Amino acid sequence: MKFSIKYLSILLVALAFCQSCTQDFDEINADPNRPSEVFPGVILDQLQYRLVNSAIGRSRGFTHELMQMMAPRASVNNGLHRYVIEPNESEGFWNNHYRLMTDLMDMKQVSETLGADAYVAVSLILRAWNYSLMTDAFGDIPFSEANRVEEGLIQPVFDTQKEIYLQLLQDLENANQILSGTSSFIYGGDLIYETTGAPGILKWRKFANTLRLRLLLRILNKDGEINVSEQLNLILGNREMYPVFENIQDDAILRYPGTFPFYNPYFNLRNLSWNEGVYYTIYFMDWMNGMEDPRREVWATTVEENGNQVYKGIMSGYPSEVEYTVGSHSSFPGILREFADLGIIMTYAELEFIHAELALRGFNTPKTVKEHYEGGITASIRQWGKSVPENHFSNPMVRFDESGDFESKLEQIIQHKYFALFFTDYQAWFEKRRTGFPVLPRGEGIPAENNFPVRITYPNYLQALNPDNLEVAVARMGGDTQDTKVWWEK
Repeated sequence: MKFSIKYLSILLVALAFCQSCTQDFDEINADPNRPSEVFPGVILDQLQYRLVNSAIGRSRGFTHELMQMMAPRASVNNGLHRYVIEPNESEGFWNNHYRLMTDLMDMKQVSETLGADAYVAVSLILRAWNYSLMTDAFGDIPFSEANRVEEGLIQPVFDTQKEIYLQLLQDLENANQILSGTSSFIYGGDLIYETTGAPGILKWRKFANTLRLRLLLRILNKDGEINVSEQLNLILGNREMYPVFENIQDDAILRYPGTFPFYNPYFNLRNLSWNEGVYYTIYFMDWMNGMEDPRREVWATTVEENGNQVYKGIMSGYPSEVEYTVGSHSSFPGILREFADLGIIMTYAELEFIHAELALRGFNTPKTVKEHYEGGITASIRQWGKSVPENHFSNPMVRFDESGDFESKLEQIIQHKYFALFFTDYQAWFEKRRTGFPVLPRGEGIPAENNFPVRITYPNYLQALNPDNLEVAVARMGGDTQDTKVWWEK
């Protein structure tokens, strides 16, 4: 008995001790390094990284081939260079976009709750950029009811492209106004401008207004239906209220720091995946060679031909039985796989070409058509870390022909804008659809019935997941084919 009482006493003391310990159990086991709430900067850097990687992935995997910058070494199917958009192109882009927009809306809601106005503005800018890519690629898409599953909206309506553009333009106006009244960016997380105060805030304002110019130019054909000219003149006429990019230091580029986890997304690709399966085209490389363009040194490898190192391209749209030998033509160099400035969103070079076209169309821009045109070429070369060669603008393939008619001048502007848009999501494709330029040769392997695609078709699974709203959108647009023009093209 004494034995039992002794150990019972010990047990009771132990239980009392444990009870006193567990009173503070939650406090003791709280991780002091784990935040109790999510701040916008925590979401922003990861979100920017994934958005930009997705955008340059669209360039490398879609635009470069469709726009005859690159072509596959061997075709296992028809492919983009034969004007065939495979279903995985639509599904991958669609799924990734709406997944990223969910994170973006989370950041916006957190920022609104905290009263972090600068982050609210940045979320509006990033949303405008990404939804413009989506609607210009697909046409009518879910927008106003998208990413609202928590509200029970699992089958969102498809907004018209006109409605989407109106809201995106308004979002950019709102973002500029919000940023004009704040200098606080206190939660960090900005990989694009590394914003800590007023200088970074100003750069975001410049990006918002420059992006707005891009979108307004894209829908200039709809002037009157939307007050496009009025908005253009408002921005062009008041740079204090509507600042835009002034030089390449303002470029909206995510400059990969090369530290975990923000590496250039291609840095560890094997050669087989990076450059042994694709080559530059004859069309693209003949232009580069004819201009003796210094960007070749960053963009392309050389091959030996007759004892000389040359830049050499292959056909695009070649017959299906053609297959090129590994290492026989120019492709991506290793330096580009580690290039810090590859995370391109929008650049000063693009703005200069926008200004050149607007000046050609009679708008009041800071400089002449020729000066903006040459400024765009200069900015693009410098953006890629090179210097403009002496007498570059005397080269017949570069020299601006001031004696030409409107159409020939527009073609020159868009032709060189095409090169400046290298690795810039879908922009070269959108510009060809808008203007008809550049004029690309048609490969003999392109089936006669294949037209140059003006749209990506909707993912097939939407027929099961959202059939009624999909049907309304398809009927309104006039079909769901890659020949169906979107609103601003009609």
